[in-house]
This record gives sequence, C-alpha cells and structure tokens, in this order.
Amino acid sequence: MRFRRSGAGQLIRRFGVRRRPAFFGRVPIAAAFILTLRPSRDWDDFRVRAVGFFEFGGPEVLQVVDLPEPHAGPGEVRIRVRAATVNPIDTLARAGKRRDAMAELSPPYVVGMEAAGEIDEVGAGAPWPVGEHVIALVLPFGPHKGAHAEQVVVPAAQVVRAPAGMGPVEAATIPMNGMTAALVIEALDLPPGATTAVTGAAGAVGGYVIQLAKAAGLQVIADASEKDRGLVRDLGADEIVPRGADVARHIRALAPDGVAGLVDASVQHAQVVPAIADGGVLVLVRDWAGEPGRGIRKRHVLVSQAAGRQDLLVAVRDRAEQGVLVPRVARTFSPEEAAVAHRMLKAGGTRGRLVITF
Repeated sequence: MRFRRSGAGQLIRRFGVRRRPAFFGRVPIAAAFILTLRPSRDWDDFRVRAVGFFEFGGPEVLQVVDLPEPHAGPGEVRIRVRAATVNPIDTLARAGKRRDAMAELSPPYVVGMEAAGEIDEVGAGAPWPVGEHVIALVLPFGPHKGAHAEQVVVPAAQVVRAPAGMGPVEAATIPMNGMTAALVIEALDLPPGATTAVTGAAGAVGGYVIQLAKAAGLQVIADASEKDRGLVRDLGADEIVPRGADVARHIRALAPDGVAGLVDASVQHAQVVPAIADGGVLVLVRDWAGEPGRGIRKRHVLVSQAAGRQDLLVAVRDRAEQGVLVPRVARTFSPEEAAVAHRMLKAGGTRGRLVITF
C-alpha cells in the first residue's frame, strides 16, 4: 500500500486533475478544478521534471525532460527532491564512459547519486513517515533513475533523516562523498596518532577525509596549491605540501620513513606510492591495476557497494550535525542550467559542491 499526504493530493487522485499538487499553492482550489478537470485520467499520468539526456556527448546533450511520476514499491520510499549534487560520475556517464553500467537502461538517462528532500510516498514495509526531511544515496544505474529529478525512488535503507538545522542544499552534499570518506577511514584502519597523507585535499572527497581523519585522531599531511593552502589548513591538515607530480618527495621530507597510509583522492596512482612506508596502505577512490610493491596493501573504496549500509550514512549524518563534516557549496543551479554545472565541474578548480535545486 502507498501512503501520501491527505487533502488536495487525494482530491487530485479522485478527479484526475492533470497538474501536480504544487499548483494549488498558486490559485484557489475551486479555480484549479475548473481549469484542469478532465475525465478518466489517473494519478499515474502526472509528470515530473528531470535533467536527462537521450544520447551520450558533451554538456549540450543535457535537457529538461518530463518523466512519468515514479512510485515506491515494497521497501522503498519516494523523495520530493529539493537539491541534488553534480559529481564526476555524472559527467562520465553523460560522456558515455559508463556505457556498460547503462546498457540495460532506457533513455532519457537521468544521473545523480545524492539528494535531499522530503519523503512524499512510502512503499509497503518501509519504516518512514510521509513528510520526513531526509538525505539519500541514489544509484542511477539500477531499476530507478538518478537524483536529478523532482522525485526519485530509493530503497528505504539508503535514506536517513537530514542533519538537524541544515538546509537541503548543504545536506545534499553529505551522502555520497561523506560515505566515501567514511569508507576511506575504515580502509586505512590506522590507530590514533598514526600519520596518513591525503592528496586532492582541497576537493570534495579529500576535504571530508581530512575532517574524518582528524576526528579519528590521525595526523594528516595534505597537498594543496598555493591558493588552497588556507582552505586545507582550515579543513584540519597538520602539515601541507605542494600538490603535483612530485608530491611523494615532499611527503617523504616530512615523514622520512614514509606515511602509514595514503588516500589518493587526486588519482595519481603510481606517483604517490613512494610516499608510503613499507607495509603501509594505499586507499584508492578510483581503481588502479598497478601494484605498489614493498608489502603495501591496496584498497579501493566504492560507495555504490556500500549503498545498503544505513549505519554508515547515519554516522556521516551525525558527524555533519556535530560540525565535524562541514559542507562546502560553490554554486546552485536550476535544472535548465545543468549543462553549465557540468562544464564547471569538468573545468576543475571549483572549491565547493555544485548543486541542482528543484
């Protein structure tokens, strides 16, 4: 059984009104019925806006599309999305670099892996009330489309209550990169007082890794360009070295025996290995076929494989409420501006998240 708010929504279902319930916030209800009543139509005829694409290519292939209203099945909830982030995986998918994962999907393709909003429909057995403000990790290459839409359906286990006192734009930045950072700390598996290095420290994942590493009692050496040194220091890094191809040498200058762990958020792979001590650990956010040698353990974290770990998402949400994880938002975009967001992300250098609002 599906549950949704009572009132105008039930009247719409009964009489087959074409427009969405939000219509009634702008004109009197009586006028709305006069203008929009039509017979023999069901709630399932309602449409939702989304950012989608029908073919792979550059940002210009993105467009605002109308989709059939999705519905929550057993164990699922539907979220009225207020904000959804733009991530590198979204640009890769749009460019056709995730064709294998999308082979069974039908266009329009809708990406987006994290969202914030309110639950507006609950499937059988899902332990959530309608109206709850939540954040969610979304898997866009599965049975449902991605987060870049007014409504998205997700398993109930991929949803947690939104951080108290945080708006949807900031809250939307927590699930994907927050869970990735938490998985990184688990993969490092270092005791308090140990030293880890973080490359790509000024980026979204790197910044969260620094904040969680400090909360875990680790010493952090982080890389940064000259203009980002202040930002990375504010994130909590104990020592800062110049970023770039020579980063391992700079880390070794501070840790002559090498660091116990290194998080390769800059995706430099072999270039960073010399910074790690014999028997240390290299944590990758993008897989690498190479072998580091010297007994160094290589661990690849992939947030999609931990999608059902609601405990981890709860822990990340709690860290945000405590002020340990501090969201950074560079800019918000309307759905019509999604191509601009993709171009900005591809250009690099953005310090803070890019968020589409609905």
